[in-house]
Amino acid sequence: MQSAWESELASFLSRLSTVQEQTLDVLVRKGRLLAKADLAGLTALNTEEEQLVAGLQECLREREELLQRAGREGLPAKDIRSLAAALPNGSRSPVQKQTREAVHRAQLLRHRSLVNWVVVQKTLIHLSQLLEIIATGGKLQPTYHKDGSAPTSGVLVDRAG
Repeated sequence: MQSAWESELASFLSRLSTVQEQTLDVLVRKGRLLAKADLAGLTALNTEEEQLVAGLQECLREREELLQRAGREGLPAKDIRSLAAALPNGSRSPVQKQTREAVHRAQLLRHRSLVNWVVVQKTLIHLSQLLEIIATGGKLQPTYHKDGSAPTSGVLVDRAG
């Protein structure tokens, strides 16, 4: 019974590892494309990202099934780590190592996602500033006043200012 659990956990963690590594690869490539503002390259990643989302959802579904079954059999069902720790000492080490590696990759994925998010946010701020410059004709004036109107409508509308 325990060796079946070891085998199932090892198999699950192997599939999770593959999806995590592929996701990390896409996030790194996406970060490079974001830095270069390569819209065509970003668009080309859409299909690959959708496939990875489906793979991650499948891993999540499988994880939930494993933990529910473990709970029904009286094994720890809080998370994969606790389930792996419940394996006999002889079989625990390889599965626990896979679990530690999966946790580490998850941290890398969070970090890379955050880096990409920051790049996108900086880009949005930059674009917002460019739009403000265009809208105000490059003048250092507030776009809105207390009475709700602006003294000029900007160079895009009437070449005023």
